[in-house]
Amino acid sequence: MSRRFEGGKIVIASHNQGKVKEIADLLAPYGADLVPASELGLPEPEETGQTFAENSEIKALGAAREAGLAALADDSGLVVAALDGAPGIHSARWAGPNKDFAAAMNRIEEALSESAAAGRPGRQAHFTCALTLAWPDGHVETFEGHVHGRLVWPPRGGKGFGYDPIFVAHGHDITFAEMGLEAKHAISHRAEALKRLVAACFEG
Repeated sequence: MSRRFEGGKIVIASHNQGKVKEIADLLAPYGADLVPASELGLPEPEETGQTFAENSEIKALGAAREAGLAALADDSGLVVAALDGAPGIHSARWAGPNKDFAAAMNRIEEALSESAAAGRPGRQAHFTCALTLAWPDGHVETFEGHVHGRLVWPPRGGKGFGYDPIFVAHGHDITFAEMGLEAKHAISHRAEALKRLVAACFEG
């Protein structure tokens, strides 16, 4: 049985303000007292895991132990079939130290063009999100969510962050960056992972 969160503060173990806002918006109905890691001066741990789940657990456990509070971390990224799953867990690293996602999106488009020229066309992709709720005693609860779709070019929209401007979810014709928050929250990988976490740790 999953461990329930019994109230108090939760550290959002991310320095990505877009993720912090999304997680805070999604958790707002559950009354959690959320504190961004940046407000506590917590360091960003080195992500040495080989999967999204491993990296989210590294981040959540690091924040929980540093702060002495429950901590929620996310590790997410874009998985492109024609690129053998890249950028995957390296999605943020493709943007470089300056978090230049415009450059990262260009890099993906160039790689897709090279792949197509080599006889491997295709623009199918999915976002994956692993969410981990960790406690200072080392207990973790991890849940994953996915949303499948295709990549478009050029980038469209200014409402999202990361790779949102080039991703169109199946069944839609606008990118995540063209969607309002409510529409994105209804289908996103992060929302799916959070629904599972909430059902197990907040409502169970």
